[in-house]
Amino acid sequence: MNDSYTTLAVFEYSTEANLVKSKLDSENIQSMLMDEKTIDSDPLISIAIGGVKLCVHNDDLERAAKIYNEIRIYKKDESGNDIHCVKCNSTQILVAPLQRKNIFYMLFPFFEKTKHICNDCKTIF
Repeated sequence: MNDSYTTLAVFEYSTEANLVKSKLDSENIQSMLMDEKTIDSDPLISIAIGGVKLCVHNDDLERAAKIYNEIRIYKKDESGNDIHCVKCNSTQILVAPLQRKNIFYMLFPFFEKTKHICNDCKTIF
């Protein structure tokens, strides 16, 4: 990959990545997709190769991140209401990556409780 591009986001499928790329293109932001064709040919290897990477030119990275954060889908509770951050009260909440701190959760990750992370202040709760 060219040093003048940075990965903005990673997607499991190319369809999701193309939607965001289309929005960035409409805003005249230089972007490209990596591993798109490989995953399109065999979607089961998406996790193995790290998904489809949406890369943005470094000159446009700040603007692209702002647009991406505006259009991405954030978590809601069971009733469909926004989840608020416990620290900054933001509603830009995502599912936090699994911690897998002990061998039990490494073997049985589905037993680990889902945690959330605030996209603004990065608080995990």
